[in-house]
Amino acid sequence: MQTAQKLSVQKMSTPYYVSPEQIRQDKEDFVRRGIEQAKEVVVLEYRHGILMVAENPRKTTFKISEIYDRIALASAGRIAEYEALRVAGIRESEIKGFRYYREDVTAKWLTNVYSQHMGAVAQAWDAKPLEIELLICEVGTGDSPTGLGSQNNQIYHIDYDGIYWEEEKYAVIGGRATEIREILEQNYSEDLEIAKALQLVTQTFQTIKADAEENNEITPQTIEVACLEQTAERRKFRRFSTEEVGGLLQ
Repeated sequence: MQTAQKLSVQKMSTPYYVSPEQIRQDKEDFVRRGIEQAKEVVVLEYRHGILMVAENPRKTTFKISEIYDRIALASAGRIAEYEALRVAGIRESEIKGFRYYREDVTAKWLTNVYSQHMGAVAQAWDAKPLEIELLICEVGTGDSPTGLGSQNNQIYHIDYDGIYWEEEKYAVIGGRATEIREILEQNYSEDLEIAKALQLVTQTFQTIKADAEENNEITPQTIEVACLEQTAERRKFRRFSTEEVGGLLQ
């Protein structure tokens, strides 16, 4: 009996060990592979607000949505995870605006809310990280032509692990974000009209596709377009129909 127990003890295997650094690296590689396959979203400032354009041929799902009066959310990655974050963002914003003041709901505050949640998921050793990148946009008041004494536009970029930073003038997420950003650096100019801004984005999308030898053409049917307008009433978000997009592109 004692001999059998000794043999069973000797046969016990050593617990499998993976270093925390390796776990973090594996999670990052896993997310990056998913993001590299995601269609791109471009956000840029134009004369009267912020334009948001996503390559999205599907009409049953959105990648750009309104969150609150002056705030919108754009994403690249898994649609299901985006929908969960969108609903949570709307709920948290409505609760804060109801309990306190609507002016207390800002892009910076919402970015912190998302950052804490996404960071907690990414750091949990037994949880899959969110395969998603976010852009949180808030349009400024536009009270002064010089911007003095008024709230400026804000664009925050949140990575899958909750780390975020503020972008200026434009931001890009998705698989070929680096290539698109390089093109915008050469061609973007401030104070664009909305039609010119949209044409710049669509031409950039088409250039990237041509370089990748893809045959898919960028048309009003294959992109999703929305904006945050400074000149609108309390709710600044506006989604463009296919016909409106076609008119702007002409």
